Amino acid sequence: MQNPKFIQPVTVRARTQDLETVITDVNECSSFLLRKWLGKRGPSHRAALQACHDASADRKPISSVWAFALAAREAGILVGQ
Repeated sequence: MQNPKFIQPVTVRARTQDLETVITDVNECSSFLLRKWLGKRGPSHRAALQACHDASADRKPISSVWAFALAAREAGILVGQ
């Protein structure tokens, strides 16, 4: 399993609205989605998890993890982007 780095980090709110987390790679992204996700765990959340899994298994390029930013935006936890 690989841990590709993001081209551009993604900043999200975690646990409380005052705490921000900067996600820089696939492992951090997966961990955040599984342990700290504040939003609804619906189709966008599942798509982001799958994208992380596929990128770490080298089945899809790291660019597929843009699904994480979309899910975070949908959940209202994406910061400044």
